[in-house]
Amino acid sequence: MKQIVGILLAAGQSRRFGTDKKLHPLADGTPMALVAARHLAAMCARTIVVIRPEDSHLAALLAAEGLETVVCESAAQGMGHSLRSGVAACPDAAGWLIALADMPFIKPASYHAVLRALQGGALMARPVFEKMMGHPVGFGAECFSRLTSLTGDQGGKPILAADPARLVTCPVDDPGVVHDIDHLSETGDSATPAPPRSS
Repeated sequence: MKQIVGILLAAGQSRRFGTDKKLHPLADGTPMALVAARHLAAMCARTIVVIRPEDSHLAALLAAEGLETVVCESAAQGMGHSLRSGVAACPDAAGWLIALADMPFIKPASYHAVLRALQGGALMARPVFEKMMGHPVGFGAECFSRLTSLTGDQGGKPILAADPARLVTCPVDDPGVVHDIDHLSETGDSATPAPPRSS
């Protein structure tokens, strides 16, 4: 039976953060990307983490957790390339639940909400907190060709924008879905959420 696969995008360059934020320890000492990977893996039987070629330390941490990785050789060209690589690694999936490595504060209920929408037949789904679109973002199998044609740094934004009537929004009481960490000051649980980013 086909399954929905979790895709964690962890191939960013952390330009605004100053250091490699994927490895930055949160309050309990766990690297940010590892926290986000664990959360996604708890939702999806198969989870793939997309990393950069030079991310050998992160790859080792993920391997120790039993998590699958995909190296995106063109990650420097933008999020679209990373998303394309992750989806292409599991072409027979029933859909993909796309999460970001710098959003480790998303609650399990928010993941469940998007996952349920996909399982219910949604072509696209994402959580909404106080009228702000958030993450993770779900795509059904019908989106495969469009996802694997992505380039640049917009991620899945063009796909979402092309057919807004088929996007299922999932209201959640979870500021974590819009808490995108770009700066060191945002790594605490009580940090002010940054503006939401398109997938």
